[in-house]
Amino acid sequence: MARTHSSMLPLGTTLPDVELPDGTGDLCNIAGNVEENGVLVMFICNHCPFVLHIADFLAPMARQLGEQGIGCVAISSNDIVNHPEDAPDKMVAFAAQHNFPFPYLYDESQAVAKAFDAACTPDFYLFDGNKKLVYRGQIDDSRPGNDAPVDGHDLLAAAQALVQQQPLPTEQRPSLGCNIKWKN
Repeated sequence: MARTHSSMLPLGTTLPDVELPDGTGDLCNIAGNVEENGVLVMFICNHCPFVLHIADFLAPMARQLGEQGIGCVAISSNDIVNHPEDAPDKMVAFAAQHNFPFPYLYDESQAVAKAFDAACTPDFYLFDGNKKLVYRGQIDDSRPGNDAPVDGHDLLAAAQALVQQQPLPTEQRPSLGCNIKWKN
């Protein structure tokens, strides 16, 4: 696995207005998931050890964010020719296995990943209710094998500051994970 950091899209970037299919082919507009206080966009996949490490935390985190008026959506942009384990039908099974209460979308063209300047899985982007990027980076310090708990403290602190209309953390550390599997 190639350990890759987030590219750290500039804060203030506007949420791209895009529509993607979920694993069953139903279309979903990402902006349609923006709630009163914003939306969290996550780039994940089914096979990355870094995603698997946090997968069971994503559903409870999304429910907590939902209670705070923040929607969630996940996107897989990996090349499924070379990584068939990330195919849409397997995305449906992965989402069910981990009880995702949010759409899990497939970016076949990889254009959405490029629009977000996404680099790794997992990669997190928190937009406010005006669709402006206010946080990007890691969920927390936990990584496979480092014994740090998966608690979402970095991301959840940013979300809490957003909801409470407080200054967001100035130190935003990049996520670390597997590189997105780009098409050749």
